[in-house]
Amino acid sequence: MSFPKALALLGCGLTLAGVLYAFQRPFRQFNGIEHRIGETPLPDDYQEKTEWAFARLMYPPGEGGINGYYGRDADWHIGYSLWTQDFPPADRHFTLGVRRLTRLHVRSVEQVVNLDEGDAYDWPWLYAVQVGEWGLTRDQTQALREYLLRGGFFMADDFHGKFEWNIFEKVIKQVFPDREIVELSDDNPIFHTVYDLSTRVQIPGWAWFGRGYKRPQYPENEADGKGAHWRAIYDDKGRVMVAISYNSDIGDAWEYADNVRYPEKFADQSIRMGIDYIIYSMTH
Repeated sequence: MSFPKALALLGCGLTLAGVLYAFQRPFRQFNGIEHRIGETPLPDDYQEKTEWAFARLMYPPGEGGINGYYGRDADWHIGYSLWTQDFPPADRHFTLGVRRLTRLHVRSVEQVVNLDEGDAYDWPWLYAVQVGEWGLTRDQTQALREYLLRGGFFMADDFHGKFEWNIFEKVIKQVFPDREIVELSDDNPIFHTVYDLSTRVQIPGWAWFGRGYKRPQYPENEADGKGAHWRAIYDDKGRVMVAISYNSDIGDAWEYADNVRYPEKFADQSIRMGIDYIIYSMTH
C-alpha cells in the first residue's frame, strides 16, 4: 500500500476516533521496575486529547513472573511489575518518532490500560511487554478477545525461548482457542504500510546485544532464544489482530533509541516496524 493511500484510509478511520477520544480516561503515572515517577519529565501536552496515544497493557504476573521483581504478593495495579519493563522511556521515545514521521495527532505520553476497567476500546493499538511472563485472568482474556474482534490491534513483545513461548501461548490460546498462530511472510501488508521491511533482523535488548541471546534464568533455553520470529493471529477477514515479536526486544530498542551506545540499526528498525504496525492497525 502506498503512503498517500494509507493516509487517505487513515483519515476515514480517524473520523470516528475524533468522536471517541473525548471520552478517554485521563493520563496516569505509574512507577516502573526500572524507572520511577519523576525520572522522565512530563511534556507540556501530557493532558492533551489526541487521535492516538501509546497504550500499554497492564497485567498480573503469571507462571514465569510470580517470584520475580517485587515478589508473589506485589500489587501489579500500582506499577513495579512486569508490565512496566522499559516504561515509560520506551513509550515516550517511540511516540516522538511517531510524531515526527507521521501526520497522526499524537500525545507525547503513554496511556496505561487495565482490561478490568473496560476502556481498551478507546485505544486502537495496544502494546504489552514481557508476555512470556504474563498471567491474564479469565475475565481479562475475554475482554482482550472482545477488544480485538471489534477491531483492536495488539502487539506482544519481548519474550524469548520455549519456556516463555509456552507461557505466552497458553494465555493467548485462552483469548483465541480457535485461531492459529502463524508466521508472517515478508510480503504481508503489515510490513509495507509506510516502510518496506522485507528484511528484519533480531532486535536484542540492551543487556544482550553484545552477548547473543542467552537467558541465564532458563539455561536450558539458551539456543532457542536465537532467531527472530514475527508471528500473528488473524481475524476472519485476514486482518492481523495480534502481532507477535518473538525472540526480539523492540521495547528495549525504543527505550535506548537516544543512547549512542545502542546500535542504530536496531533502533531504526524498531521505530519503523512500530510505525508500520500503527498505520496498519488504523487502516485495516
